[in-house]
Amino acid sequence: MTENPNANGDERNGNAVPAPRDTGGEVIRVRKGMFGANNDGDTSGYGGLIRTVTLPGAASRPYGGWFDEVADELEGALEEQDLLPANAIEKTVVDRDELTFHIAREHLVQVARTLRDDPALRFELCTGVSGVHFLGDKGRELHAVYHLRSLTHGRIIRLEVSAPDSDPHIPSLVAVYPTNDWHEREAYDFFGLIFDGHPALTRIMMPDDWQGFPQRKDYPLGGIAVEYKGAQIPAPDQRRSYS
Repeated sequence: MTENPNANGDERNGNAVPAPRDTGGEVIRVRKGMFGANNDGDTSGYGGLIRTVTLPGAASRPYGGWFDEVADELEGALEEQDLLPANAIEKTVVDRDELTFHIAREHLVQVARTLRDDPALRFELCTGVSGVHFLGDKGRELHAVYHLRSLTHGRIIRLEVSAPDSDPHIPSLVAVYPTNDWHEREAYDFFGLIFDGHPALTRIMMPDDWQGFPQRKDYPLGGIAVEYKGAQIPAPDQRRSYS
């Protein structure tokens, strides 16, 4: 009896080993050293390290397995709504055995609602949005990554949307996926992404008067004075209201 090579690997190509990220794709930055030191103060032993920061490039058809089925259905559903798929989907990426649609931010809400409501798609659950900051990705430094799950079909995909540092606005998906309320607040708090239409876009982890966004790559490391002595906590009837 011959062992099935796909039993514990990639069901589409039988290869569970990911390709090196530095082959192909889009190089957005070249890093020197391990910790960003650019002078002789780096004592880590990694001062001579040179590494490219590469984003996965667009995939070509066929994507394999159910990926093509989802892509075809999404494109067809958008066309039925008089939206050209090429205007909404900037690129489709298949990397690490995962499917990601890069969506133009002005069409994000329509694409998300289509993915949720179309019977052949039925991505009913968004498990959150993650912020990413790529300093070298000029004109689209800020990325919002949404993780969608279809409970009906047992599938997981991603949506990714980008915005420039100079205009960090992305439409809120709270109206489509209400559980994104707190996730969008967290991405705003740490990355400065502004989710237009959010019902109460305020900080959720940092103090209300905190300056800057701590998880951006250009945020200063350390040296921030934090003082809690003498802090005043207002009475419950005087605290901020969201209603």
